[in-house]
Amino acid sequence: MIKNAKRTDSIELSTIRKLFEVTNPDAINLGIGEPDFDVPENIRKAMKKGIDEGFTHYSSNKGFDNLRQAIVSKLKEENNIKTDIDNVILTCGASEALFDCCQALFEKDDEVLIPNPGFLSYEAGIKLAEAKPVGIETPMENDFKLTADDVQEQISSKTKGIIINSPSNPTGAVMEKEDIKAIAELADDHNFMIISDEIYEKIIYDNKKHYSPAEFGENVITLNGFSKTYAMTGLRIAYMVSPKYITEDLLKIHQYATACASSISQIGGLEALTGPQDSVNNMVKEFKRRRDLICDSLNDMGYNCIKGEGAFYVFPKVNDPKFFVQKAMDAGVICVPGVAFGSVGKDFVRMSYANSYENIVKAMDILKNMD
Repeated sequence: MIKNAKRTDSIELSTIRKLFEVTNPDAINLGIGEPDFDVPENIRKAMKKGIDEGFTHYSSNKGFDNLRQAIVSKLKEENNIKTDIDNVILTCGASEALFDCCQALFEKDDEVLIPNPGFLSYEAGIKLAEAKPVGIETPMENDFKLTADDVQEQISSKTKGIIINSPSNPTGAVMEKEDIKAIAELADDHNFMIISDEIYEKIIYDNKKHYSPAEFGENVITLNGFSKTYAMTGLRIAYMVSPKYITEDLLKIHQYATACASSISQIGGLEALTGPQDSVNNMVKEFKRRRDLICDSLNDMGYNCIKGEGAFYVFPKVNDPKFFVQKAMDAGVICVPGVAFGSVGKDFVRMSYANSYENIVKAMDILKNMD
């Protein structure tokens, strides 16, 4: 038997995906962050038309020019980010973009700052690059929000990067503009890279506004995509936008990992950006309705649950999360232990309200009546 590469010993299989694979089909799954909506009709039609017209071959490694130009325009108009298509690379989902960034940027002895709690792929991606993840605690007392002061305290001579995520998975926290701006300035002053995961950018509530660090600083790679905003999870299409000096290195990883993103998914991405946005607005309204339902229900049960201002997750504090998750699973509700997202999550569980309103009502009733 051939021995595995040691780098895989440093990571575990995703707790989220484990639950996804073993879930009882009759259970209500609040464990997976996947919108339950269909891909909007205009996007489906564009992709079908693309197949009929033969857009089923390789694109260039970076992707179709028209979609990359649409991304450039979107970033300028909505995010105050100035770039050009040469610095836009289309990827097979934001997960590939994150992996590409870690492989192109980090190596042994580098330190990379990540939020704690934070999305579990951040730590794994850093470890696979043989770098060291350094968690920045974002406790419930601060609404789980990452601040510039927290970041500054953790910067060392070995700091090579930071991954930020606003709105946040797993907490729904939305960072404040002043912190985004200050962290961008810290990255320029201390010469480290920000990887800004903005995949939940459009899913935001309570009149909050999303801000991109690339508006305020030079050392930023912006990751975004179509899976959450347009319910295109299985189509695996996203993008990364980088400073010119690192784009070629990112392209090297992307070329040898995937060659190019799916041509048909790129057609769908173009329609998503340039077509009507009614479906997005309707989804966000429904997500807010679900958020209010699940948060109010959990708080009524005696759990401490903050109403996150974005994404579609709640992160309630519970007694004995391991026992709670197993008991809920036995009763027919799937959720994820918070410790999967970092040590700060040890007293919490993550629930996704990307399931239907009706199913969330049923799930809350089950939890309320657990023995």
